[in-house]
Amino acid sequence: MWTTIALLSVLAVAPAQADLSLTNVHSTHGLLGPQRQDDTLAPGDMLFVCFDIEGIRIDEEGKVRYSMAIELSDASGKVVFRQAPKEKEARASLGGASVPAFARLNVGLDTPRGDYQMKITVKDLASGREQSLTRGLKVLAKSFALVRTTVTLDTDAHYSAAVFTCGQGVWVQSSAVGFAQDRGKKPKLVFEMRVLDEAGRPTLAKSVTGMPPKELPNNLFGLPLAFPLTLNRPGKFTVELQASDQVSGKKTRISIPILVQAAPKG
Repeated sequence: MWTTIALLSVLAVAPAQADLSLTNVHSTHGLLGPQRQDDTLAPGDMLFVCFDIEGIRIDEEGKVRYSMAIELSDASGKVVFRQAPKEKEARASLGGASVPAFARLNVGLDTPRGDYQMKITVKDLASGREQSLTRGLKVLAKSFALVRTTVTLDTDAHYSAAVFTCGQGVWVQSSAVGFAQDRGKKPKLVFEMRVLDEAGRPTLAKSVTGMPPKELPNNLFGLPLAFPLTLNRPGKFTVELQASDQVSGKKTRISIPILVQAAPKG
């Protein structure tokens, strides 16, 4: 029902051996993507919990050795998923005093609705010190929804977009789940994207629309969508995605924030 992948990405060296601590905890849409407004998830969705590790020991060659374990408990406190500590070795190169990390949680399509607690435990294998953080999340009832929404640099969603700069081109990605199927066991969906400026006004007179290919396999569980987005001016924007199920008549929407920075001047 639940699967996770926990990764540690090292960007800095912490020369001082302070107490191990996990700080700057936040959730994002995709790896290093826009920040989530809350940790409410539909079945089939994915949650990235990002944080900084302070005080981890780094050797003279810049290597870091750590482990990360994850436990998920339901509202009664019962552990419904446990990932044993996974060891990893990484290298620091840029100097500094913090080590970013993230854990990824995949929510199965049959996950029961309710409140959950996600506990992440990081252990510094060099010093033996460990620290934990707990993150609350809510899983909604199974329904028609857009999940796994993220922004990437490529159509195949291999490379996440972490920083948005004027003049850049990116792709807004998501997947529809829980849709109905016609008598031929085919979905009939219409996708729509619009962008709002900081005042809530649409940036274009018409929304961008799209439909999935006509030739689709039977009994699909999820249907991905991807819209190109050209960042032609700086500012704060909101990207709104909508999927309309023409078989059931249902609609679902999701919004993500985008902060576009001005391009560096020569």
